[in-house]
Amino acid sequence: MKYHNDDFESFKKELLKDKEVLAEYNRLGPEFEIIQMILDARKQKGITQKELAEKMGTKQSAIARLEAGNANPSIGFLQKLARALDKKLEMTFSSV
Repeated sequence: MKYHNDDFESFKKELLKDKEVLAEYNRLGPEFEIIQMILDARKQKGITQKELAEKMGTKQSAIARLEAGNANPSIGFLQKLARALDKKLEMTFSSV
């Protein structure tokens, strides 16, 4: 069965009416945002997971786990990743 983005957005909107689901969604938001930024930067650079891993001196499976949200990378790993993508790692804290 093929789904459309509108279907997902409707489903998401309905789920987020539940306060517990909304709280968890907000808690996980920064992780998904980082993953999306990594995916976007890699694709913009036009390289595969394997090529990125080789530039970093790691394995493709480490990049796959990271992009799938199944890894908790260290700051050092993120710095290596940023350099391999010709980017600069920046982090900020903001008020809620």
